Amino acid sequence: MMVRDNIPLEEIEVGMSASYSQTITDADIKSYAGLSGDHNPIHVNEEYAGSSRFGKRIAHGMISSSFFSALFGTKLPGCGCVYASQTLHFRYPVYIGDTVTATVTVKHIDIDRRRLVFDTVCKVRNRKVITGEAEIYIPDNRK
Repeated sequence: MMVRDNIPLEEIEVGMSASYSQTITDADIKSYAGLSGDHNPIHVNEEYAGSSRFGKRIAHGMISSSFFSALFGTKLPGCGCVYASQTLHFRYPVYIGDTVTATVTVKHIDIDRRRLVFDTVCKVRNRKVITGEAEIYIPDNRK
């Protein structure tokens, strides 16, 4: 079941999900390297990456995993929520030109602690490239 933005905690159900897709560009990788300071040549140097086991440059894994944060803050549960934790398993590389689809799915609800646990998955062409689990806190005063 897909959801609308900014759902009250009491209306969230196990199985609700939201997705976001974006195509990774050279500009994304360069911007992320500048922002994060991660100038690992596997991401930014064609010659170095070409001689690696990947054969070409790969995107920083944290670019794709950041799409989870976008979903939590804008779709499910929506504005005002706060990340409590995230596990990430990087299964396959993401290349320039790949379209990544991130999906978050409600796995567990703790009303008393105002916490939600989500399964988090990024896919490229139906292949899971990142998997994990996130815990989100929902303040009781969010608007």
